Amino acid sequence: MQFFQCDPSASGGQPLPADAGILGMSSLHHPAPALSWPVQRVRMPLLGGMQQLHEYWHSATPCRRGRFQDTRFSANEDLLYGVIELQEGHGSDTGTALQLAAEKAYRQLFSLLEAEGFPHLWRVWNYVPRINEMEHGLERYRQFNIGRHQAFAGFARPVDSSPAACALGVAEGPLSIAFLAARQAARGIENPRQISAFEYPRQYGPRSPTFTRAAIANSGRHDILFISGTASIVGHGTVHIDDVVAQTRETVANIAVLVEQASRLAPAAGYTLAGLDYRVYIRHAADYPKVRATLEQLIGRDIRAVYVQADVCRSDLLVEVEAHGIARRS
Repeated sequence: MQFFQCDPSASGGQPLPADAGILGMSSLHHPAPALSWPVQRVRMPLLGGMQQLHEYWHSATPCRRGRFQDTRFSANEDLLYGVIELQEGHGSDTGTALQLAAEKAYRQLFSLLEAEGFPHLWRVWNYVPRINEMEHGLERYRQFNIGRHQAFAGFARPVDSSPAACALGVAEGPLSIAFLAARQAARGIENPRQISAFEYPRQYGPRSPTFTRAAIANSGRHDILFISGTASIVGHGTVHIDDVVAQTRETVANIAVLVEQASRLAPAAGYTLAGLDYRVYIRHAADYPKVRATLEQLIGRDIRAVYVQADVCRSDLLVEVEAHGIARRS
């Protein structure tokens, strides 16, 4: 499996060619044209002058396309990529509208994986409208966590084998979830500087987040490192409140530990901070120059990073960074 980026404006605005090997794609900021493969629209403004970006996962073998309930998916013999987008309906006695939408989405996701024979969830990208807003006495991110947790429990999926994941906020739009699953399990990685997210105390909500800090997966010829959305958290608490530069530095320190842990599991992969592809979520667009300068100072001026404006899952976090790296097996 390979990862590619395409700036349509730089190539004359031409859409990506129809390609049987494309598993799926994310379209940042502006919607992509109608395509045969699943596309997650990332409804976040790009920073740094770019107008639109397509990021897509490409398979060495042809993929079949399908639809399962509200989910569009693409699969080859080993991998499945899917996208589900749900508008929130009405709440009920059993939960808020967002909680019910999150549970419904994840139940559909797990049902699809069971039906298609891809039981192992490697990576999930969650984009939640108005993630930090209080609604019905509970922050919307915490409502989302309840629904996600209930789906995990309903399918008897242990939280300590959760996928790498992120959960970011968008201003408006549907609940949007993209995911990558496989027939083989990934190896989860935790950060010794942090408490595992699924063990957070109840001060962060009735149900803890359901993800692992990072994971290494094998896609045949490649080992892939997925680093979840990572922020300025030590133990379980936010550090460097109101200081975006210090938060960025702490975030890189956490990612460096995950890269070190990954290198112990896969020493031949040669993972380095400079060798990863990054997506950087910045709460305040005005902080973009500071965040970019800090990352370039710590990782290198040639860092491969995409910067977007987004709300982070905690209101006191100013920046969150996710990454992945693909290493060819010898």
